Amino acid sequence: MQVKNFEDLEIWKDARLLTRGIYQLTREPKFSKDFALRDQIRRAVVSIMSNIAEGFERGGNQEFIQFPYVAKASCGEVRSQLYVALDQSYVTEKDCDDVSKSFRRLSIMISNLIDYLKRSGMKGAKYNGSSRSSSSNRSSRSETT
Repeated sequence: MQVKNFEDLEIWKDARLLTRGIYQLTREPKFSKDFALRDQIRRAVVSIMSNIAEGFERGGNQEFIQFPYVAKASCGEVRSQLYVALDQSYVTEKDCDDVSKSFRRLSIMISNLIDYLKRSGMKGAKYNGSSRSSSSNRSSRSETT
């Protein structure tokens, strides 16, 4: 499948669904009153989908590859914050386990994307001196996730 926009990436779609889930979870009465934790976990989850999108919009794999690393780190941050929420009884153990499992799965998908980008020969106009636009580079990407 040709991927022309970050919205076409299954990995971005999954990150969007998980973002929606975290926002729903943090609307629960006890969780919603812990403003610092609520805001931090929301920032971390938004960072995942945002870094996937921002990386995709860069001029080639050499720049793109930096952003999934940040997204993967944010997956770990969300999981860590879920344990804080569990310890404060804001979420149940089942919810914590289920959501953490989803973020571990997304982290693996991001690792697979990073591996693909490392193996790909496409470097982007910025790195090979080519005058081709980044949009023509993006249009040749194939989705691997």
